Amino acid sequence: MTRWTRDELEGAFAHYTAEVKAASANNDWGRFADLFTEDATYDEHLYGLFRGREEIRAWIIKTMTTMPGCWMPDYPSSWYVIDEERGRIVCEILNRMQDPGDGSIHEAANITILTYAGDRLFSKEEDVYNPAKFTAVITDWARVAHDHGTLTAEGEAWMDAALPGWRGAA
Repeated sequence: MTRWTRDELEGAFAHYTAEVKAASANNDWGRFADLFTEDATYDEHLYGLFRGREEIRAWIIKTMTTMPGCWMPDYPSSWYVIDEERGRIVCEILNRMQDPGDGSIHEAANITILTYAGDRLFSKEEDVYNPAKFTAVITDWARVAHDHGTLTAEGEAWMDAALPGWRGAA
C-alpha cells in the first residue's frame, strides 16, 4: 500500500512547479527552500550536498541571484513520472536562458528526483546532469547575447573569468 495517493503527488508536483516559477519571476528564491522539510537533503552534483532547509535556502539564493544562475529565468518540465510506491517524482527540467536578443532558445536539461514527505513538502531533491553541457549552453548563449548587445559589461567580465576563451569560434 502506498503512503500518498497519485492525486496528492500530482498536486505536490504542480505546487512545486508553480513555486519555482514564482520564485524566479519575483527573484524570491527563499520560497524555493520552503518546498522542503526542515531536515531535507538536496544533492546537487556540481555544488554538493546540502542538509536542511536553511542550507538549501542559503545555497539557492546565492546560486540563482548571481551569474550564471540569474541568466536562467525559466525551468519548464518537459516530462515527469510519478512513482506512487516510493513517493517520488522524476522529471526532466529544462534550464532555459533568458532571451539573448534574437529570440533564440538556449537550454540544458537535468533529471530531478523529488522525494515527497507530505503536506506539499519534499524531503529530498537530487539533480542529475552533465555540467559540460551547461557550460556549452552558457557559452553559446553569451556569444549570441554579446552579438546582440544584451550581455552586460559585468556579464562579459564574469564570462572572461569563468570561461576564458568564450569569445572564440563556436
